[in-house]
Amino acid sequence: MALKRINKGLLVPSWRTIRLLAHVSNSTSSSLTIHCLELKDLERDPPSSCSAGPIGDDLFHWQATIMGPEDSPYQGGVFFLSIHFPTDYPFKPPKINFTTKIYHPNINSNGSICLDILKDQWSPALTISKVLLSVCSLLTDPNPDDPLVPELAHIYKTDRARYDATAREWTRKYAM
Repeated sequence: MALKRINKGLLVPSWRTIRLLAHVSNSTSSSLTIHCLELKDLERDPPSSCSAGPIGDDLFHWQATIMGPEDSPYQGGVFFLSIHFPTDYPFKPPKINFTTKIYHPNINSNGSICLDILKDQWSPALTISKVLLSVCSLLTDPNPDDPLVPELAHIYKTDRARYDATAREWTRKYAM
């Protein structure tokens, strides 16, 4: 399979390879077409500090990479995420979780992300690029009022210096 390097090393199949794969399966052709269009969009105009693409030939399981945003305790870290698309995507949201450990009030120890657009605020108009940008934004601006880890939200609200120091420590330990 022809692979192409995008955004600092993530290898993804070339658009030509994806087009060929899309013709292989008739049963999920509309879903594959959407995946192919999103992949083409990511190749053409990748979101800043993010990359994503299929793992091997499985267009329903992708890996994403997010570079820790500048001016955040995650700066300098490289965070990996797993993306699983349901067969009825884009009408249902993808399942996205961090595979890199991260200290964050909206991300638990299993890597689950508390983000409204991945749950009740999902819209078929959203793309993986937009979702990744929202996750990046969550790293810059956590939402302690809707936490997945209430203890971290409390520390974030009451002792921001301690929170930032611990988040930087975890970033150095797990994401560098």
